[in-house]
Amino acid sequence: MVRNLKIGTRGSPLALWQAEWVREQLQAVHPEIQIELVTIRTQGDLVLDTPLPLIGGKGLFTSEIERALRNGEIDLAVHSLKDLPTSGCEGLELAAICERADPRDALIARGANLLRDLPEGATVATGSMRRAAQVLHLRPDLRIAPLRGNVGTRLRKFDESEWDAMLLAHAGLERLGMESRISAILEPAEILPAPSQGAIAVQIHAEAHRVRMIVSVLDHLETRQAVTAERAFLQKLEGGCQAPIAALAAIENDWLTLDGLIASPDGKVLLRDRAEGNPHNAENIGQTLAERLLQCGGKELIAHCGTNHPSEKK
Repeated sequence: MVRNLKIGTRGSPLALWQAEWVREQLQAVHPEIQIELVTIRTQGDLVLDTPLPLIGGKGLFTSEIERALRNGEIDLAVHSLKDLPTSGCEGLELAAICERADPRDALIARGANLLRDLPEGATVATGSMRRAAQVLHLRPDLRIAPLRGNVGTRLRKFDESEWDAMLLAHAGLERLGMESRISAILEPAEILPAPSQGAIAVQIHAEAHRVRMIVSVLDHLETRQAVTAERAFLQKLEGGCQAPIAALAAIENDWLTLDGLIASPDGKVLLRDRAEGNPHNAENIGQTLAERLLQCGGKELIAHCGTNHPSEKK
């Protein structure tokens, strides 16, 4: 019988909120288990002055936590699923993917309620190449300012700056009770979210059978199917490339629809398409859509994709 559990998490307010939420859900079902949070600093938390693609991209916020999990220092790890590499980690597994929050992006702006209402030449702050590329595709006149840090830090930097707008994930703002800062929710037709955005993953050691049974109550089938399609799409495309990639799957009436795109960092080229099918074939749907985009110019786009952040646009 499991008497104690240690949950590994990053120390940012959002990461701690997510880990605490998982603890509360598990504690409600298993009040007899003592559950402790263990804060672990990751490389992504330590290097804050460089755009993520320039310091390695995926795995920056998860590798140290996964190492602690493999070494038995913690029993489970709570991650924002979009931070986890699609290749997975040997010896570990995703025992639960929790029901997803709103996956859309949010606009925080001064004197404007919509992206199209920003003044010509306005500056938009974001640390995401995906967001930057789509913004520039819609509004080539805008300037991009690089931005790193947790949600609170980004909001403070915005308030202290002369930037006109900033983009953040709606789910993070909602979870931290900061929805009042939102000027507009960006619909996927305008800005397509990152694969898995808004989803929380619970990772365990593959041999931890009792822990798997305990956390399985948190697994949400429709969310798992949707993000499986999105991550399959991402895995087929990325291959070490730093191209902006976005994807969002929705399930309605037992039918999965996946929208995906790949763009150049400056937004001048953007390829977007849709695939659909049975949710049980989610992985195949994601791979099929990725292959379609590769055949429609995606291979050339990836081949010429560098690691420059769009903030270099003057």
